[in-house]
Amino acid sequence: MDPAPPALRPAPASRPGRPRGALLAVLTALAALLGAGLLQAAPAAAHDATSTAYVEVDGSAARPEATLDLEYDLLMKSAWLYAEAYDAKGRAEQLRQLQRNADAVSEYVTGRFVITRDDTACPARTVGDADIRTRGERPYAVLTLAFTCPVGATGPVTVSSALFPDAESFVHSTKTIVHYDIDGRRGSQILTVTEPSVTAAATERQESHQIWEFFLLGTEHLLFGLDHILFLLSLLIGARSLREIALTATAFTAAHSITFLLAACGVVDVPAGLVEPLIAASIAVVAIAGLVLRDRTDNARWRLPTVFVFGLVHGLGFAGSLGIDERWSWELLLSLFSFNVGIEAVQLGIIVVVFPLLLLLRRSPVHRRVLPALSAPIVIVSLYWFWDRVAISA
Repeated sequence: MDPAPPALRPAPASRPGRPRGALLAVLTALAALLGAGLLQAAPAAAHDATSTAYVEVDGSAARPEATLDLEYDLLMKSAWLYAEAYDAKGRAEQLRQLQRNADAVSEYVTGRFVITRDDTACPARTVGDADIRTRGERPYAVLTLAFTCPVGATGPVTVSSALFPDAESFVHSTKTIVHYDIDGRRGSQILTVTEPSVTAAATERQESHQIWEFFLLGTEHLLFGLDHILFLLSLLIGARSLREIALTATAFTAAHSITFLLAACGVVDVPAGLVEPLIAASIAVVAIAGLVLRDRTDNARWRLPTVFVFGLVHGLGFAGSLGIDERWSWELLLSLFSFNVGIEAVQLGIIVVVFPLLLLLRRSPVHRRVLPALSAPIVIVSLYWFWDRVAISA
């Protein structure tokens, strides 16, 4: 009789699918975060989302004067000058269109930007010719209005803005940053749909509201500032440990805080035509270097100095976007501090969400293929921005 065949060993139980499932979840989360940001990369999409107007009001309560910086394309469209907005691409042509359509532009602005005293509107008139200057990558029309308040009025000046409302369907949630210096009363305020007015009188409520509004403005600037987010993502992708990302994030924060305060206070003045291309270049450099040099033991030697230098450049970009142009004061410092804290809050939130996902990804065997795949679109977009911004500033 033939011996019984040896008992077959049971096939080893398959391992639970948790590691593979976890890896898939990590990749999905990272792709969603990166994709959501890159969908905003088109300048037109960012342009049509929201807008910020900048206003400087000074002089006396009887004769206040306001200088307004308004996004050129949006101003021309809102004044129903579509062809002029789309056809004028260079500064010279934009100036010509502003002069040619001065009456229509003035009618639109004076109908939505109002200064009152004792609940009575102060008549406005334009002073001099309009100008064009660049903020970030966008041309802004610079208009000056002179107001004559009623004789005998004794109350404080109130500034109100309804510029570029949602009802026009061009942008939404327009903000008007107002800085005023009227008869020694100085301050700053962000006007919105829910808070459309500010009275030039320092109060405790106004100061607390100012802190909150500038904090929110800082959070929104980083959330919608895709270039700064991509720079931060490049740092996270190239980092190998929590200690390393803590050091690089600290270096970036310290650097951009320094130049942000110096530029916003007028101590340093670097043209946006130089700052914006450098910001785009910094993203590509950090993303590429983080991949090429990530396995070197002296990684921290180049990362910290490089991140600090690029952080100085990003701080100039933060200051340019805020658009403050006034002499130093405690009110100004309070606004800048609140804005900067808002930026740091969002930056910390991104690190807390993204870095643990990247750590999980690094422990998987496919990280050497996946990390370059995550960095590739960052490099492509940043290089496109660089050449586009160089062309604009040329």
